[in-house]
Amino acid sequence: MYCIYCMWAHSMTVQDYQDLIDRGWRRSGKYVYKPVMNQTCCPQYTIRCRPLQFQPSKSHKKVLKKMLKFLAKGEISKGNCEDEPMEPTAEDAVAGDFALINKLDIQCDLTVLSDDLRESLESEEKQKGKSSKREDANELIQSQDIEEKLGSGEPSRSVKVHTVPKPGKGADLSKPPCRKAKEIRKERKRLKLMQQNRAGELEGLQAQCEPLSSSPPKAKCNQPKSLEDLIFESLPENASHKLEVRVVRSSPQSSQFKATFQESYQVYKRYQMVIHKDPPDKPTVSQFTRFLCSSPLEAETSPNGPDCGYGSFHQQYWLDGKIIAVGVIDILPHCVSSVYLYYDPDYSFLSLGVYSALREIAFTRHLHEKTSQLSYYYMGFYIHSCPKMKYKGQYRPSDLLCPETYVWVPIEQCLPSLENSKYCRFNQDSEAVDEGRSKEPDRLQVLYKKAIMPYGVYKKQQKDPRDEAAVLQYAALVGQACSERMLLFRN
Repeated sequence: MYCIYCMWAHSMTVQDYQDLIDRGWRRSGKYVYKPVMNQTCCPQYTIRCRPLQFQPSKSHKKVLKKMLKFLAKGEISKGNCEDEPMEPTAEDAVAGDFALINKLDIQCDLTVLSDDLRESLESEEKQKGKSSKREDANELIQSQDIEEKLGSGEPSRSVKVHTVPKPGKGADLSKPPCRKAKEIRKERKRLKLMQQNRAGELEGLQAQCEPLSSSPPKAKCNQPKSLEDLIFESLPENASHKLEVRVVRSSPQSSQFKATFQESYQVYKRYQMVIHKDPPDKPTVSQFTRFLCSSPLEAETSPNGPDCGYGSFHQQYWLDGKIIAVGVIDILPHCVSSVYLYYDPDYSFLSLGVYSALREIAFTRHLHEKTSQLSYYYMGFYIHSCPKMKYKGQYRPSDLLCPETYVWVPIEQCLPSLENSKYCRFNQDSEAVDEGRSKEPDRLQVLYKKAIMPYGVYKKQQKDPRDEAAVLQYAALVGQACSERMLLFRN
């Protein structure tokens, strides 16, 4: 059973909507809704990423490198190009490449490896020949038990699981699988380095990476590339393709938005038909406009705000002069909120769901440089009980919104509770309450018979107990601040 509260928003400020999504609301066009968390079959928790501390995972880096190779040389990655799966609700379809994101991210146990040591290991591997690369590809398999542990919030560790030789190939199944000599050597080196690290001897290896005072300055050793370094890596002059990302205001519609409307709609139509299996007559222009172009958010500008202003936008991805993907976003006082993504199915091999999410995280960081309070990236809803909706938790660090006290809690602290129960109160303080709750409902603003009045005045004219219950429920859901700023229409 899917239970939600909903309301139609004719117009609201970006601060109103910021406060609403911080209380568990989301929008689809002008339709604003909030799941009934303790009654719905699949509780949906608002999730936000902290872009300023974000570091791309190995899976994320693969997607970015794949895009760079395509742009530079026109290379199309071989292998299975799995479509991005459908989301349970179209209203919250922030697309993601689950097949890629949910793969195990095998990490080295060592916290630090010097550049010299890393190069020696790589050169040793290269000397073993190309044939060993094919064998290495089969060394790791993904165990369902391991994946479940990672999903529960337990820290990931370096795990090697060996494939069992197939019968008929001379394998003795009564004996444990053989270990490759190269793998044994690598494990010995790792163990040796770990012992040295405990004894403090690893500091000598790190010191070798430090530049001498007489040498020109070099990058710090073991300094990982930033997200921006990976996205905006320089391309050769004769690059095969050119990618450009444009941000155009969708409400009210800017001239750039109007000029590209039909092309953008055709991409959306193909996406819905191929990816979501919609019949040709379903993704109409009016449906597209109502769902992804209309917005209740008022356009706002501020001297200290983003150059593009606040409100609703389409982030268009132009490849060689044509639109291949569009990310629908809201720019709010404290965050960039992702609404939806649609793309040309012909470019599914580029994992555009993951790529666009990384670009939006980088965009949030860019906006933060001028607008310091804008520092979060909201990804919609996280559904722990739905395997295809857990991918959002892979963009770390991230927080989940407590459905009772509306405070943000790091996702690592929430996952153990979600393993035991679909619905959870994340705030561990049993005495904590919703600080933004409605405390003075009579101050709620009502629009009645073309006149604005506080609820305390309105209820003297309208004494229907059912209306009173609906108004008080509205006040409890939107909180005191929004109830005093927004106008509740009554007739």
